[in-house]
Amino acid sequence: MFNAEPFTRRLTFTASDRPEAQQARERLVERYGDAGDSAQIIVALGGDGFMLETLHATLGDQKPIYGMNRGSLGFLMNEYSEDGLLERIAAAERAVIHPLAMVAVDSKRRNHRALAINEVSLLRQTRQTAKLRISIDGKVRMTELVCDGAMVATPAGSTAYNLSAHGPIIPIDAKVLALTPISAFRPRRWRGALLSHTARVTFEVLEADKRPVSAVADNVEVRDVVEVHVSEDRSISLAMMFDAGRSLDERVLTEQFSG
Repeated sequence: MFNAEPFTRRLTFTASDRPEAQQARERLVERYGDAGDSAQIIVALGGDGFMLETLHATLGDQKPIYGMNRGSLGFLMNEYSEDGLLERIAAAERAVIHPLAMVAVDSKRRNHRALAINEVSLLRQTRQTAKLRISIDGKVRMTELVCDGAMVATPAGSTAYNLSAHGPIIPIDAKVLALTPISAFRPRRWRGALLSHTARVTFEVLEADKRPVSAVADNVEVRDVVEVHVSEDRSISLAMMFDAGRSLDERVLTEQFSG
């Protein structure tokens, strides 16, 4: 027989600002209680954006997060149900991911550091296209990419902005990163590259005064960058929990065969 008592003491609930998420949190806390700071598992109620916020907010905690969808997008979330929550969590599968570390150098030569769970993207700031030089592990691989931007995406982020930019979907355990152009103008046929997860990617912004570019690590934006360095930070591990049979690996695989 399933013993709910240990899990009741281990849960805390957090929710996005959406009314349906806040209302769901109130009902779940009333039903299951809330262990607060002593909890070992966080239940996040919202959409994918809120899951990213929660992951960023708990970087130092190393607590696994079980998400339920009370937002508009829920690729990283489980289906919402108030029944059988403790049993679902007890049977859940874990996915461990590592964020990207971004160091962005702005036009005044100031360094800005941020972490990205989904992707680091470079985006043109004006009507002028961006011109980027791309180096991998210190070697120039593309002397000039004329585009709206480019990104480096993690496996977890490969189904987000990366997929919308026609980048590849990556299995969670593949140990690769996606380097994907955004609306490439020249070379027009370049579709990006798959890189080892150990790769260190450097973007240099060409003609930065005329063609300003911003760098974005998930929700942290740095304007007027001239150089951006991106690499995986394996010293940080983040754990998400998914219902049995609906693991993140399974969702990524399913996405590859969807229409």
